[in-house]
Amino acid sequence: MNVSRTAIAAGVAASTVLLLAGPAAAHVSVQPQGEAAKGGYATLNFKVPNERDQASTVKVEVNFPADHPLSSVTPEAVPGWKIAITKGKLDKPLEVHGKKITEAVTKVTWTADGSKIAPGYFQQFPVSVGQLPEDADQLVFKAIQTYDNKEVVRWIEEPKAGGEEPDSPAPVLALSAATDDHHGGGGADEAGDDHAADDKATDKAASSEGDTKETHAASSSTSDTTARTLGIIGILVGIAGVAFGVLAGRRRTA
Repeated sequence: MNVSRTAIAAGVAASTVLLLAGPAAAHVSVQPQGEAAKGGYATLNFKVPNERDQASTVKVEVNFPADHPLSSVTPEAVPGWKIAITKGKLDKPLEVHGKKITEAVTKVTWTADGSKIAPGYFQQFPVSVGQLPEDADQLVFKAIQTYDNKEVVRWIEEPKAGGEEPDSPAPVLALSAATDDHHGGGGADEAGDDHAADDKATDKAASSEGDTKETHAASSSTSDTTARTLGIIGILVGIAGVAFGVLAGRRRTA
């Protein structure tokens, strides 16, 4: 009897621990649309879930890494949200496409303007960025989430390799290996295809022109041959007529 009571008590205790543990809390994260290759450009989605049952998210701030500044940061318009872009001077200017960049975006802030992230929902905030660094494997974006009850959650703790996930981890973007085409397109191949198409069109036109010339030449040759044949036939007919006239005259004389 004591054994049964002990087993039941242990089972209840274990169930209580599981219920209290519950599912892991969601947090602000970042994911690329497609790939985020080193040295290239990408569109990033910052996913912001609402973790509160009695409050809605009304403000999201994303800080861009100062150790790897990005020369281009362009947020996509999100209905119901105002966007503010903060820039700062760079200690070391960037050189992009032959131009020196002396300032870069340090923060993008989305503030609710007719919309909110309600309990049980999430919102994505897309941003086009580039050029991504070639000397880093990841980028860390520290984010701050504000609720309409004035609560502020700071997602700013950097995860450590091999360590446990922090309570409030910062969004981390993993960078893939560099590609030949940093813009993610096939510009060179498409240009080559266009040139090839032009060359084919030119060759076809030249061939058509050559065929036309040969046709005209053949036609002219045929016309000349016909004319000569008719001329010879005319001469023969004329000779025959003269001969017939001479013979007819001799018969009359006789």
